[in-house]
Amino acid sequence: AQQGRVREKVYGKQKIYFAAQEQLPAASDAELRGLDGQIAARSAELQALQQSCRHLETELKDLNGSMTTPEMSREIEALRKDCAGYTEKLERIKSATNHVTPEEKEKVCREQQLFRREWRRRKRMATELLDAILEGYPKSKKQFFEEVGIETDEDHGVELPA
Repeated sequence: AQQGRVREKVYGKQKIYFAAQEQLPAASDAELRGLDGQIAARSAELQALQQSCRHLETELKDLNGSMTTPEMSREIEALRKDCAGYTEKLERIKSATNHVTPEEKEKVCREQQLFRREWRRRKRMATELLDAILEGYPKSKKQFFEEVGIETDEDHGVELPA
């Protein structure tokens, strides 16, 4: 700094040293254009490398997320076992001799309709009867049901089938 080759700046207790720019040769316009060209080329190269790096990172992430060959083999083997089990179950169902005939199915459906209709009819009759009783009853419907010991379908979460 005393010889003048570097400059010194004092900031409180700190001193900063830097090269004295007066001693550096001035660059010509051609050199500056050449340096600008190099900067542009290096920037393009940097962009290309960053793009390549991002592409490779994406590919690495995809590969790390996918199954390995041994895992894939185990998965294929498990799926084959499942498929064999389902095939066997299907064959047992197909070969069963106790299939329900359409006539039997129709009979069961008719019986279910009959029972459902009867259930609705009886429920309606009971509801009408209880409503008639409750007209002259001084307490609430809930209190009446508790005193008499009536349990409704709703108390047990039962609904009439559609």
